[in-house]
Amino acid sequence: MTKPWPQPRASQARILEYAGGRMGVAAVPGSGKTWTLSLLAAKLVRETRLERGQQVLVVTLVNAARGKFEQQVREFLGEESLGTLYRVRTLHGLARDIVAERPGLVGLADDFTIIDEPESMDIVGDALQAWFSARPDFGLEEYVAPDHRDKDYSLRKWREEAQKIAGDFIKRAKDFRVEPVSLRKALAAYPRLLPLAEMCTQVYEAYERGLRYRGAVDFQDLIRLALQALEEDAGFLERLRHRWPVILEDEAQDSSRLQEEILRVLVGQSGNWVRVGDPNQAIYESFTTASPQFLRSFLREPGVVARELPESGRSAPAVIALANRLIGWSADHPHPRVRARQPLAPPEICPLPEGNPPDTPSGISIPIGLKMTGDEERRYIARLLSEWLPEHRDWTVAVLVPTNPAGAEMSRVLREFNLPLIEMLRTTTSTRRVAGTLYRVMNSLAHAAESGALSGAFRVWLRDERDDPAVGEAVARLKKIPRIEEYLAPRDRDWLLEEESRGGLPVAADLLREFREVVRRWQRATLLPVDQLVLTLAGGLFTAPAEIATASSIAGHLRSMVAAAPETGFDDLVAELKAIAESKRKFVGLGEDDDQFDPSRYPGQVVLMTNHGAKGLEWDRVFLMSVNNYDFPSADAHDSYQGESFFARERLNLRAEGLAQLRVLVEGGTYRIGEATAEARVEYASERLRLLYVGITRARRELVITWNTGKRGDLVPARPLHALAAAVGGREWREGGDS
Repeated sequence: MTKPWPQPRASQARILEYAGGRMGVAAVPGSGKTWTLSLLAAKLVRETRLERGQQVLVVTLVNAARGKFEQQVREFLGEESLGTLYRVRTLHGLARDIVAERPGLVGLADDFTIIDEPESMDIVGDALQAWFSARPDFGLEEYVAPDHRDKDYSLRKWREEAQKIAGDFIKRAKDFRVEPVSLRKALAAYPRLLPLAEMCTQVYEAYERGLRYRGAVDFQDLIRLALQALEEDAGFLERLRHRWPVILEDEAQDSSRLQEEILRVLVGQSGNWVRVGDPNQAIYESFTTASPQFLRSFLREPGVVARELPESGRSAPAVIALANRLIGWSADHPHPRVRARQPLAPPEICPLPEGNPPDTPSGISIPIGLKMTGDEERRYIARLLSEWLPEHRDWTVAVLVPTNPAGAEMSRVLREFNLPLIEMLRTTTSTRRVAGTLYRVMNSLAHAAESGALSGAFRVWLRDERDDPAVGEAVARLKKIPRIEEYLAPRDRDWLLEEESRGGLPVAADLLREFREVVRRWQRATLLPVDQLVLTLAGGLFTAPAEIATASSIAGHLRSMVAAAPETGFDDLVAELKAIAESKRKFVGLGEDDDQFDPSRYPGQVVLMTNHGAKGLEWDRVFLMSVNNYDFPSADAHDSYQGESFFARERLNLRAEGLAQLRVLVEGGTYRIGEATAEARVEYASERLRLLYVGITRARRELVITWNTGKRGDLVPARPLHALAAAVGGREWREGGDS
């Protein structure tokens, strides 16, 4: 049965008229761009005469968007069996498909593996350790301030920063498609010393050896090698062009140079390509080659049909007016170099004639006159939430923070106020919960003689029954067992039997007897490979499909660790689980929250998330925190920047300086120390302005924006906050606390 199409708005209908060629769409927040592109995909699947083996290809930026696309296209197609006629992939997933189809074409074995970011940085760290062992004083004179050169803490931080410098250098080198040997030749030919490039090139060489040893590639390799495969085999390229006669690209504002080039090659001169995005929401530019200029340039290309999705039904008129005020302020940005970059540009957001949420009396609050420390700001927001939530239990609400560490501090305060919390920081709540459960069980297996580890495993084994009196008694007794072996593997003495016979276990004996058998099964399972061990444990610990799926993903991750480094021990695997559980290691699980977080599922609960993580989401009420001149600088002389380490001489941004040294080796020109730092400030200020815009446009009905004075008490409100506060009738903040 054919399902009728939903009724689109006029601007959406113009996009749905697409029948071929190249089209670019600039879409404002809340305009329904994903909905429109999904409907276009379904329309093309149903109406295009696709040959056998052909598909409409939809390319997205992240996995969460991929899941949303697949769901919406299925819904639009209804019960029709057309699932094989379209394919939704992330850009990296598409690159992996291309490389996996012809690995030999780019010098890879059929069973090549892909290492993740943590393992990639571990290889970089090992190479840097060797570098500094041979050169303990490297970089001190060039890059470390004189008053920090004899401080152990500063030197340790310098070496930690060197790992980030080298990691960025390698990623950018691969985006330039330049090998270490070419950099080595360019270094020899350059008339001056480039210390950071020298260090990073040697680390790059060691890094590539580490990948070859593992038979692996990293995520940057996937993009580079996919493009190489398309260039080297014309027949292979033509087969892929035939397979995907139409390509639809979402979030095009965040494409990198190489990612855009892959799609250009796949489309060819006369192919069909639709690119949709919002340059005003490009928030991944710093230290990457992603840039909104790629989409802006595409929209101006001859032969490209340019369209707009300017209407948004997401937010109340007051919120929309505030976002548009920020676009207008950006056009007159006080810093000429930021202004020239056009960080924010039209189209402005147009509310619908009908359908937007109505303005509320407390719609927008910008208490710019409140000069608060970081802790005062956190408690201020927690108090507001405590007063607001009881009357708005059917509303959704989010607190957006600039960084994960800031989120951890805010989480502590929200829990102190006993507020219902959904924490979505480095990893999701559900993923950390699964990893934490597995950690406690495997930690008890790694430390079989420790009663504390065993009681921790017992708690997660009975995580849904902690209020049972038997559980409390069992935990208390487990912690006091003098010799664990007399409980788990009794020979001459059976602790459990003795305690039971003298009445020492009035309610917990049966529970402890059952748990002992469970632990014995766990111990026998340790003979299995690690992935099979994890899956065996998961079978008895989890029942929800999302939890089992996440455990399976974790099992694969640990298996990859062992495959890449056979010397990996059981304690290393336990430590990895702990890092995931504590949000110290980024890990994307397969639970519902990880794949496609839906704020509407959590009314009356506080969602805590970073500004970056909130992109694409919306809440009835949003709190934007820490909008000061550190987290949202404007390239003023008195601003400070996250990329400029406290120990660096002359406030150098060492990661930017390393990339600048790479650029002169690849593209020519002259390197002057400090120029890259100045340019990084302009780039960062532009990106943070767009991030503020993203934060504002997450709010449907109400918005609260606050700032704090930072750790040293010397920060001031971000420049645009003055204009925004004035737009909603707020009073200007002045140094000294007057307002």
